[in-house]
Amino acid sequence: MNSPSALRIDTPAPGIARVTLARPAVRNAFDDTLIAEIDGAFRTLGARSDLRAIVLAADGPAFCAGADLHWMRRMAGYTREENLADAGALARMLRTIDRCPLPTVARVQGDVYAGGVGLVAACDTAVAVDTANFCLSEVRIGLVPATISPYVIQAMGRRAAQRYFVTAERFPAAEAHRIGLVHEVVGSESLDDTVDGIVRALAGAGPAAVRAAKRLVDEVAGRPVDDALIARTVAGIADIRASDEGREGVQAFLQKRKPSWLAGAADV
Repeated sequence: MNSPSALRIDTPAPGIARVTLARPAVRNAFDDTLIAEIDGAFRTLGARSDLRAIVLAADGPAFCAGADLHWMRRMAGYTREENLADAGALARMLRTIDRCPLPTVARVQGDVYAGGVGLVAACDTAVAVDTANFCLSEVRIGLVPATISPYVIQAMGRRAAQRYFVTAERFPAAEAHRIGLVHEVVGSESLDDTVDGIVRALAGAGPAAVRAAKRLVDEVAGRPVDDALIARTVAGIADIRASDEGREGVQAFLQKRKPSWLAGAADV
């Protein structure tokens, strides 16, 4: 008999996929199986041309408690080579989310610990309930948040990381918002409406433009404003203006009509 999947994938609205961590009994802690399932889900969904966005959600009171205890017990006996392979799988999964061609939205309904913070940081947008707590707890057990660090530091900045990586303090959603780890903090009754609003905004934009805009952030952020960067941005706008979608979008705006990607759709 096959064990139930640790992940649930559905389509709550046309063009929108939702990937749900479905291990509430262990606070959605991940192990090698769940890591592989998340990686596969985002690779498969990210390649679909009919989708406009992916929401990462979770069942139960916690969003993700980091590593599963049973998995940690197995890791305790690993050789360095086995640890390299194991950590490599987690790194690939986070990179898959970060590099997903589709925009991604984290729906954070509960507490987020350790590696779970990496999941939130790897998503493009994050919305959290005001009761959620966050903790980069690795140093408490003699470890460091190495694999998730590129995404977490990118989200919260070096200064905040210098504190929370080394103190392992728990901090509330309001602090996560202040330091940039999440974009919005709302009451539990407003969580779905807020996430749905972001998803509607994504669905209302040109699909190719949204993908290009996501790539643009990666290409421009942190780069010096030199001749090469300016040339890249000039080429970027010239290319998209000349594209079919770019031409259609401008013409629809000038003619005061919906563009083809919204034709027949309800107002967004």
